[in-house]
Amino acid sequence: MPLPHRLLAEFLGTLLLLATVVGSGIMGVKLSAGNDGLALLANASATAGILYVLVVVLGPVSGAHFNPAVSLVMRLQRSISTSDLIAYVVIQIAGAVAGVVLAHAMFDLPLIQPGDHIRTGGAQWLSEGVATFGLLLTILLGVQRRPAAVPVLVASYIFAAYWFTASISFANPAVTFARSLTQTFAGIRPVDVADFVLAQLAGALIACVVARWLLPAEAPAPIASPSPVVGQ
Repeated sequence: MPLPHRLLAEFLGTLLLLATVVGSGIMGVKLSAGNDGLALLANASATAGILYVLVVVLGPVSGAHFNPAVSLVMRLQRSISTSDLIAYVVIQIAGAVAGVVLAHAMFDLPLIQPGDHIRTGGAQWLSEGVATFGLLLTILLGVQRRPAAVPVLVASYIFAAYWFTASISFANPAVTFARSLTQTFAGIRPVDVADFVLAQLAGALIACVVARWLLPAEAPAPIASPSPVVGQ
């Protein structure tokens, strides 16, 4: 697939992912009457649902990365080139920011609002490492063992990771940066972004090593396969 087509798919996919993450957080808080559990359930359900849709419809176009950590691992797997990696990361960040702005616009909120949710400390960083490790391992093993099931595997993993990680599973550097631009339920302080991203990249790299050990004789899947490499 030509690079412009792939980049458009990555932009649209990341935009819709962030619009869903932020928008469902806003709606969940509105409808839950202060019940954080219900708000989180709405957020997790909407995110898992849109991930499944995006991976199915956009996976054949771009590989459905929507996540710089995934694109990095795909480069290490030699599924994409270095120039593709750079282009993917830039367009993913642009799409993520656009998705946050779109969510704010749909709820008539200020379009850009520096995040104020404190998300820092060892437990949060460990959670992000674990969340990203699990996501990438799910993708890498799923593509080799059950490629047709990858969309539901990724959606299911993210839904679960919302609940078992203290950080509610950002697992995506582009998503993390974009969520620093909202003061809603999904937000994060800009000052906390760098540590989250470092933890995410560490988790992704460890997953890459573990997957190679578990599948030593397997070749990486081609980029055109419906392999989702996403994160919420």
